[in-house]
Amino acid sequence: MKIVITGGAGFIGSHLGDALVEGGYEVHVVDDLSGGKKENVNPKATLHEKDIRDTEALRGIFKGAHCVFHLAALPRVQRSIQSPELTNDVNINGTLSVLLAARDSKVGRVVYSASSSAYGDQEKMPLREDFLPNPKSPYGLQKYVGELYAKVFFEVYGLQTVSLRYFSVYGPRFSLSDGPYTLVLGKFLLQKREGTPMTITGDGEQTRDFTHVRDIVRANLLAMTSDNVGKGEVINIGAGNAVSVNEIAKIIGGETIHIAPRIEPKHTLADNRRAKELLGWEPKENLILGIKELM
Repeated sequence: MKIVITGGAGFIGSHLGDALVEGGYEVHVVDDLSGGKKENVNPKATLHEKDIRDTEALRGIFKGAHCVFHLAALPRVQRSIQSPELTNDVNINGTLSVLLAARDSKVGRVVYSASSSAYGDQEKMPLREDFLPNPKSPYGLQKYVGELYAKVFFEVYGLQTVSLRYFSVYGPRFSLSDGPYTLVLGKFLLQKREGTPMTITGDGEQTRDFTHVRDIVRANLLAMTSDNVGKGEVINIGAGNAVSVNEIAKIIGGETIHIAPRIEPKHTLADNRRAKELLGWEPKENLILGIKELM
C-alpha cells in the first residue's frame, strides 16, 4: 500500500516514515530539504526532492496513494513573525497545493499536521477542539487556515481529511540549532551541551504540553486507519500535562538567565479526550525519561 509523506525528511516526518516502512508500506517522501535532511529518510523509502507548491509534480507522486501525511511546513512562531509572506506562501498555498493534488490523484485520505498555535491565548484550560481559535502569530493563523481548507475539501470534493493539532513535539532528531526558531527544550539542551546558561524568556512561568514524537507517530497511524474520522475533524494530540519553562530548566539542570519576553501564548494544555474517543489514542511517553534520553 502506497503512502506519501510531505516533509518526510524532517523531524516528525522521518519518524513516521520509519514506522510506515517497518509496517510494510511503500513509502514516498516529498521534501525540498530546506529544513529536512536526506540522511533522515529511511533507505527503503523513495525520496522526491520537490517543493510542495509544485502541484503538478505532486499529482504524479500522489497517484495510487492510499494516504498522504501532510507535514511539510515552515514552522515556528518567531519565524512567521519575521517572515510572514514566505511562511504564508508555504504553509497556506503549499497546503492548498497538497489538497488539490490529493483530490486530483484520488488519494484515499489526507492527514494534516495542524498546530496548537491556532488556539492562541484562551481563558480556560485544558484546550478543547471546540474553543474558538485565537492565533497570536502568522504561523498559528496559517496552520488554522490549513485545517479549514482540509475540512472544505471534504465537504466540497469528498476528499477524506483529518487534522491533528500537535502540542510542543520533542524527541530524537529534533532541532537543537534552529536559532531563535527552535523549541525551548532544544535550545536548553544545546546551551547545556555548550556550557552556557539556559536563557528563559520572561518569567519562565509559561507552560507547554510537551508531547513525544513517538506518541505523535502513533496518532498519525491511527488517523490513517480509523473509520471514525475522515470528514475534516480536528483532534488534539497532546500529552495532557502542562510543564513550565522553569521546570524544564530544573529537569535539565544548570545555570539560567532571564531575557525579555516574546509574543507567544502563555499556556498550552491539551484536552485529549477526542483523540481517545475517535482514534483510541492516548500518550504513553514520560517527559522526564524522554528528556534524559535526549541528554
